Amino acid sequence: MDDALAALRPPGSRPRPADAPRPRSSSNILGIFAWHPALAQAWFAFNNHLFHSTLSARDREMATVRIAWLRRGEYEWAQHVRMAAKAGLSDEEVDAIMAGPDSPVWGPRDAALLRSVDEIAADHQVSDQTWKRLAEDFDRQQLMDLVFTIGAYDLLAMAMNTFGLELDPGLPGFPPDDPAGS
Repeated sequence: MDDALAALRPPGSRPRPADAPRPRSSSNILGIFAWHPALAQAWFAFNNHLFHSTLSARDREMATVRIAWLRRGEYEWAQHVRMAAKAGLSDEEVDAIMAGPDSPVWGPRDAALLRSVDEIAADHQVSDQTWKRLAEDFDRQQLMDLVFTIGAYDLLAMAMNTFGLELDPGLPGFPPDDPAGS
């Protein structure tokens, strides 16, 4: 599993010395990935790219939180709502992510980003109209990173829901007034 976790280090970084282990909080998702170290290593390498991609942290977290909401991926939701806050998204914006691209909180750019998530979730592609709007603000690599980010977290939600991944201790899940009633 150590080899798999090494894939999480940013490119060019060096491992920490063995005599200075960093305490790690409990993570149920790492327990699941420990069942299949070769898969974990490949997944973490890919996911590491997504975290260091051409997308801003804000854009990445908007897409991730939206697909987690749509796919009822409570673990991803809980983890990425925290990351979204660190990326500068307000509580009002997180609530608006749940409401979707038509929330009055969003300007045209952010609405198109969220609409692309909804379209991929529904149809496995982005409509020409949404793609055209996204292309006004995102270059080709950013568009690719957006599609792969949505797809990766769609896959992760499906897999972790199937495996019965439970929230880590102390991690809040979906809001108590969740209209989907999870």
